[in-house]
Amino acid sequence: MATQRWNIDPSHSGVHFTVRHMVISKVRGAFDRWQGTVDFDEQNPSASKVSVRIEAASVDTRDEKRDAHLRSADFFDVENHPALTFESTKVEKLDGNDYRVTGKLTIHGITKEVALEAEYLGGGKDPWGNERLGFQARTAVNRKEFGLNWNQVLEAGGVLVGEKIEIALDVQAIKAQASEQAA
Repeated sequence: MATQRWNIDPSHSGVHFTVRHMVISKVRGAFDRWQGTVDFDEQNPSASKVSVRIEAASVDTRDEKRDAHLRSADFFDVENHPALTFESTKVEKLDGNDYRVTGKLTIHGITKEVALEAEYLGGGKDPWGNERLGFQARTAVNRKEFGLNWNQVLEAGGVLVGEKIEIALDVQAIKAQASEQAA
């Protein structure tokens, strides 16, 4: 199979994150609006690439006050930095269906190299005859490396928001030429 373009289907995919809250628990969130493409070549993974654009204002942690704070200049500063982006620079096949996708992640206007551990879940045709592929990927970043520095010290010790952000992606992509028919 030669490299083929696949459009990520946001209605069957998700961008999720987890962060420590008050040292004692984790809060989960997601982004509701995003888009991207996967150029995938199973036989020649180095020819593959991934490109994703996430609307920062679409952050959703199921708490409107917290989401408004995340949209503010204390965190994402969506007025000045409306998008988070990822552009792969290298795709490596590891073992079986496992891959490492290295690329440039931009958050809050700051770009850093990150590596995602990804799993190719397979492909097939949907009930309407469109070809689809599925992937899962995970990584973790330190939010302070992206200028997301706000925090509050707790009376009992520790801080309100952890530095480590765990990112999990569930991706279903539809073959590019068929994507208009599936809409």
